[in-house]
Amino acid sequence: MSLEEKLLQDFLSLPQEKQIEVMDFVEFLKSKNKSKIENVMDDIINENIEALRELAK
Repeated sequence: MSLEEKLLQDFLSLPQEKQIEVMDFVEFLKSKNKSKIENVMDDIINENIEALRELAK
């Protein structure tokens, strides 16, 4: 059984209120990861702002 199949099987065996909690947690993890990516991109932009300004001319 693959990880995806196991996860789906376990998820479907939960009561609906627990499924909602799982979905909330998944959304939290996704937003946390997105925030990290945004912070990295901000750092890259800030470290290279002069070069980016030159390229924008």
